[in-house]
Amino acid sequence: MSRVSVIIPTYQHAITIKRCLDAVLRQTLAPSEVIVIDDGSTDETRRVVEPFISQGTVRYLFQENRGSNPARNRGFRESSGEYVIFLDADVVMRKDMLAKLVQALHDHPQAGFAYSGFRFGWKRFSGFPFNADRLRRMNFIHTSALIRSDGFPGFDEAIKRFQDWDVWLTLLKEGKEGVFVDEELFRVLLPHGRAGISSWRPSFLYGISWSILGWRPPSVRRYEEARDVIRKKHHL
Repeated sequence: MSRVSVIIPTYQHAITIKRCLDAVLRQTLAPSEVIVIDDGSTDETRRVVEPFISQGTVRYLFQENRGSNPARNRGFRESSGEYVIFLDADVVMRKDMLAKLVQALHDHPQAGFAYSGFRFGWKRFSGFPFNADRLRRMNFIHTSALIRSDGFPGFDEAIKRFQDWDVWLTLLKEGKEGVFVDEELFRVLLPHGRAGISSWRPSFLYGISWSILGWRPPSVRRYEEARDVIRKKHHL
């Protein structure tokens, strides 16, 4: 039986975390452990998670607010599974997600991680088969991929955006590629008017030649700055 650790960093996600946990606990391949890292939430997160804690189905760890990467890394240090998957607290898994991803890694022993397509609200992200050159140009793999624990490099805590891209590129440097499951295995709940760990903007915004216009939206500027951090780190 494969041992899968599900790690859920959360900050102010009391609205969505119950649906996230319900979906995790309905998996056809049950995880060996579910660890919630509460990164200093001041909403009702603890109260919402309490029934799961009482049932013994979830480990709950609270820390002062440090950001999503430190929360993910702490969850990994506390985990013991052969495989690990990081879920944002607004992710709802299809009931066979873990089974599909574990099977993909069983079928491809050379792969370091397995990933799938997903939906962000109404928006479909079908995904692509793994391609190293494409990955160097753009990130097309969501954070919620199943990773072999013995090869996981950890999240760079100095990076505030594109931290998943950084992980995949780091694994690629170590000769570990991904395997794609061509199905929509999860969905990301809409953030109800506020930013969470998950966010999305239409891609066409990033293809406009804003420099010609002499102005660019703040969200585009932040995107470009964050992208350049990754490119510089990985010499892209």
